[in-house]
Amino acid sequence: MDGAVLDGSEQVRAFWRELGLPGLVDVHTHFMPERVMAKVWAYFDAAGPLVGREWPIAYRLAEEERLAVLRGFGVRAFTSMIYPHKPGMAVWLNGWAAGFAARTPDCLRTATFFPEDGAAAYVRAEVADGARVFKAHVQVGGYDPAGPLLDPVWGALAEAGTPVVIHCGSGPVPARYTGPEPVARLLARHPRLRLVIAHLGMPEYVEFLDLAERYPGVHLDTTMAFTDFFERTAPFPRAALGRLADLGDRVLFGSDFPNIPYGYAHALESLTRLELGEEWLRAVCYGN
Repeated sequence: MDGAVLDGSEQVRAFWRELGLPGLVDVHTHFMPERVMAKVWAYFDAAGPLVGREWPIAYRLAEEERLAVLRGFGVRAFTSMIYPHKPGMAVWLNGWAAGFAARTPDCLRTATFFPEDGAAAYVRAEVADGARVFKAHVQVGGYDPAGPLLDPVWGALAEAGTPVVIHCGSGPVPARYTGPEPVARLLARHPRLRLVIAHLGMPEYVEFLDLAERYPGVHLDTTMAFTDFFERTAPFPRAALGRLADLGDRVLFGSDFPNIPYGYAHALESLTRLELGEEWLRAVCYGN
């Protein structure tokens, strides 16, 4: 891929300047311990079963270089989406993320959890200590989000009002507990949860729009949706664009940086070509 396309900083800055914004807020970016990130990249390189297709990592850079690129784009606030795939991993990841946020003031302190004994206690401790957002990855973790071990976790997060970015759609490939049904059961028990449905719930877009319309705490992030990479395999139904416009105050821009197979600017171009208007773009990319 051409280096200028990958940089794209002038194009990205022109996007938000033309909208009259001071920059971007990206709710879905990945910063992880170095050895964890290396394993994630290796999994993508191998087109593992949860990836399902060739997926070149566009921004395979050292941590400081990645931060410089993101800041060069004009991203004012971002996250360090971390997620465990086994018990005993979340506390260690949370400790790393706390340190990362402390040395990276433009990163919202991010935390995670896993269905295990003690999860509610460490989640409460993270909230009390300043965690701003949590990440849950149902596909990678292979767990039922409505399972009994997580019930006190969700209760604590609902009470605190802390948002959780949750990968729960069946894209890029389905897993045992992906899809809208487990999340519907979860929200029936905890209707006040502030969930941010990653990737707009791809490919079950309509079903997750239904949940967002039913529960005022449910938000959606745009991560990888509408891009050429996914429109070929999981196109967003154009008949539902009006519903997305109506939910404009609960739609948030996310990129999946650095783990994207295209330049960052393309994610913004993909939103522009929806033709939902500048007010919608300003809200999604910064205001919300």
